[in-house]
Amino acid sequence: MERKKLKVAIAGLGHRGKDIYAYGTKKFPELVEVIAIADTDPERVKLVAEEFGICEEYCFSSAEEMIAHEKLADAMFICTQDRQHVRQAIPALEKGYDLLLEKPISPDLSECREIIKVAKRCGRKVLVSHVLRYTVFYQELKKLLDEKKIGEIISIQASENVGYWHQAHSFVRGNWNNSDVTSPMILQKCCHDMDILTWLTGKTCRKVSSFGSTSYFKPEKAKEGTPQRCTDGCPYQKECPYDAEKIYLPNREHGVPEEITKWFDLVLTLDPTEENIYEQLRKGPYGKCVFYSDNNVVDHQVVNMVMTDGTTINFTMCGFTHENARYTRIMGTEGEIVANMESNRIEIYRFGYEPEVIDITKLTSDFSGHGGGDLLMLKEFIHYALGDEVRTNTITTLEQSMESHFIAWAAEISRLQDGVAVTLDEIRGK
Repeated sequence: MERKKLKVAIAGLGHRGKDIYAYGTKKFPELVEVIAIADTDPERVKLVAEEFGICEEYCFSSAEEMIAHEKLADAMFICTQDRQHVRQAIPALEKGYDLLLEKPISPDLSECREIIKVAKRCGRKVLVSHVLRYTVFYQELKKLLDEKKIGEIISIQASENVGYWHQAHSFVRGNWNNSDVTSPMILQKCCHDMDILTWLTGKTCRKVSSFGSTSYFKPEKAKEGTPQRCTDGCPYQKECPYDAEKIYLPNREHGVPEEITKWFDLVLTLDPTEENIYEQLRKGPYGKCVFYSDNNVVDHQVVNMVMTDGTTINFTMCGFTHENARYTRIMGTEGEIVANMESNRIEIYRFGYEPEVIDITKLTSDFSGHGGGDLLMLKEFIHYALGDEVRTNTITTLEQSMESHFIAWAAEISRLQDGVAVTLDEIRGK
């Protein structure tokens, strides 16, 4: 007998909703089917509808319109902007949908508490997209730590290297450049890191302090004569690494790698011809000078954490790096581990023994989307919603995801108060 397929509705057809989740379902045709979509951009709706054969009746101009309709599917992917998540998720839960919810849950702590209550009351399943847990890289690292390969964990140094081009695209010019309308950087970008660090260690955070600022991407850093837009004849175009043409147009001198350009260009336009890209740079936010982009999120931040057992963690996020990668050094009572997600190597240095190296490229060939985590998480959610057996230690429920959010909120409170230490129980409400 043919098994039941999970029927899915997708709210939000941006990069995550369209390119990661919608097209990602094509990898699992025997398990899942996209049957309804919603987005405020009619061109995106039309494109995805044609690709998936979705009838006009199941195409909507907003998530709210789709949710107001009688229940259409088993599950809904909510891939809209940060401050829309909960106000769309709650009525969807009440309608009977299970949810794949983009992170962060919400920048509003009270909303997070409310959605947990509603999900419990409605008996629905919700998975938050903390995709790093699902990667082969972090699964291997977790196994080593659980096996006590380096004894008891004493201290961790972790780095989130955002990449100068990613910082400029997403957090200076792009959708997440202003925390007043989205989320603070430490929550929006780095709740991934807060989640992975607590999951890897199996520890709970007691206190946090943090420092950080918007140090470079602001008007006073612009050189004399710098225009508002890169396309307005900037005299510094050749020397500026943040010049829009170098980021969004391929084969430009000192430009970003072509695979990154292709990803970014699909954010600018559904038809990324050179003419269309130029048009977006002339008129849209991605052509603005990075010093005149109305952004307020930090471009660097450090977070110090002390866990309830006394373990310490130092985390650094920085937008001024040449690569987009995460590094982790874990120091234990019997050795240390150095894990580099860019090279996909985990180096193990047990005291008194020869070093060992795990080459993740020998364990998997899929490093697309967060080191392969996007598709692995999507598959796990599909099985979760279908009622199949899943890895309970990995899957990121609302309750499990909240710990990363608590730490991020505490860090932002501390940063805004010049590094004052914040006790986590104050944030958790205990």
